[in-house]
Amino acid sequence: MIQIDTQQPWPAFLSWDTEGGKRVEQNLLRKDARMSLRVKVNGTWIEAATLPVAKDGDSVSAGVLLTNYLIEVAPGKKAQWQLKDSTFGRFTAFTLGGSDASMVKEAELLLPFDATVTPTTVLPHAWNDDDTMILPAIISAPDFGQVLVTSKSPAVKARLEGNREQHTVDFIIQLPWSSEVTLTPLVLAPPSGLKDVSMWREARRGWFGALQCSAKWGDPNRPYSSPPGLLCNNVVSDPASPSIWFYADQSFWIPQLAEGVNVMDNVRYTLDWWLDNKVLQNGKMVGYWDKTDFLDGNAGPLIAAWDYVETSNDTAWLAKRIERLEFVASYLEQRDIDNDGLIEAEQSGNANTLKDEKRSCAWWDALNCGHKDAYTNAIIYRAFRCLADLEKRAGRAEKATRYTERANKLKAAYFPTFYNPETGWLVWWISADGVKHDYASPTTNGIAIEYGLVEPEKGREILAKLRGKMKEVGFTRFDLGVPGQLIPVLRADYLQPACGCPEREDGTDTFGYYMNGGITAGQVLHFLAAHYVVGDPEPADEILRAMLKRQDQGGFQNGAVNEYPKGIDWTTWDGKPSGYEGYLADSFRFLQAVLLREAPFREKLYRPLAASK
Repeated sequence: MIQIDTQQPWPAFLSWDTEGGKRVEQNLLRKDARMSLRVKVNGTWIEAATLPVAKDGDSVSAGVLLTNYLIEVAPGKKAQWQLKDSTFGRFTAFTLGGSDASMVKEAELLLPFDATVTPTTVLPHAWNDDDTMILPAIISAPDFGQVLVTSKSPAVKARLEGNREQHTVDFIIQLPWSSEVTLTPLVLAPPSGLKDVSMWREARRGWFGALQCSAKWGDPNRPYSSPPGLLCNNVVSDPASPSIWFYADQSFWIPQLAEGVNVMDNVRYTLDWWLDNKVLQNGKMVGYWDKTDFLDGNAGPLIAAWDYVETSNDTAWLAKRIERLEFVASYLEQRDIDNDGLIEAEQSGNANTLKDEKRSCAWWDALNCGHKDAYTNAIIYRAFRCLADLEKRAGRAEKATRYTERANKLKAAYFPTFYNPETGWLVWWISADGVKHDYASPTTNGIAIEYGLVEPEKGREILAKLRGKMKEVGFTRFDLGVPGQLIPVLRADYLQPACGCPEREDGTDTFGYYMNGGITAGQVLHFLAAHYVVGDPEPADEILRAMLKRQDQGGFQNGAVNEYPKGIDWTTWDGKPSGYEGYLADSFRFLQAVLLREAPFREKLYRPLAASK
């Protein structure tokens, strides 16, 4: 829906709901801004709103309303600006042209989105070195839907610029003279081969939620910033290497989002940026900002690289990048400091050792996880398997054997090290002083079972015990997902100070907030997938269906907030906000469970995990 003033062609309202709901009634544009045009007249940029504009009549053709305006760019010189709006809401087109405006060579159309409504982003055909994008592109407004932007003119490019503090996103389309840009609603078809499509309608509304390209924001000379085009937390938030594989896995299932838009190209673009700019001399990958020592920051890009090559068959890219990927893997290999097969973190994980400005060894950066960490070692195991498969594809048999043996050795040590016979599930981490840090984690246990580090029969037992623990502690809000921990995190095991950091030593005062037992939907994926892997789908389906209903109502994000504890990217056990982002792209990857319910999809994603020789 676009609302155009009767005399001025600068709309103050733009919205859509590709599922036919009522979200179309909420404006995606900022309250203090309008869609606007500026034109370059004799080499000088001028806001078209400051120029005389006259309406040149309306007409209807084949159900499409055509509204013409004449912009007087100079005395006696007028440019034509035409808007097409389908009465059936099928498309909106903007045309710049006219034979009476030879002084106008180009123009820019601005769509000023409000990221507090929803973090609207753009997924293009490709990104240029000058920070512009090439059309076609998809404007993705999470929980509202997606619009495909096309133009017949090859000269049309666009930019995506944002401001994190002000929560603004500006999509700027650069129009050469005599060009047209069309916006068409896009509805995503289910992945090929999906047998049970009953959940897909609810899933497809949120599927794009995990795919957020960054706008250009912040000072590029400082770590707290982002260039445009990186898959990240949200359009005006941080790129983070521990999360790259989240987005790559989501992209793996439906790489071709529309004709001319393959999201795996964005995965490659993101990978290249990290590999070129954020690898230190010892092979360590920066996690985000200037923070380092994330084990999954090194493992995640290896998994993402496999996702990309597996779907694209881009062996030329692989040949170019394989040694760089090996260099990233070498840091992980070096961290098997006691030669037991497990990869030890640089952080000790000992009580009271995680103090700001430090971070932990994992995506769970506010937890004190370190030394022998079960969560990151599960991801590293998959990363070694993926890298071994890439080496085979590249014809490097010796290297393939090396990483296969690395994975085998890690697997052999994993369960005996982390299994806690007193509780019947895996501990989260074992610190350098030998203490086991056990918080009854559905996520950590889930990912280990999902990736085959726990045998299926034992996995069923562990999952049943964790469900029993949920019942014991009174957790019932499965529409939110499941908590990351079912036992309060001790103050000694939490980043001090930080969001969710308890004051009580037993952690009970902030239990349910952020990483102290809070719930973030994306990490629930592994608990769900584990049930499917061990052949016990009913408990997972119950949780998944409840989460899908919440997702269909927009319950997993409340816009770009960037203020703790107002973000609903994390919630307490009763659904109150306990995060800070507001929108976290990771949250929407739980939707992959709709596919992983079916064995052929699991076989496709987990293929490297099945190879042990």
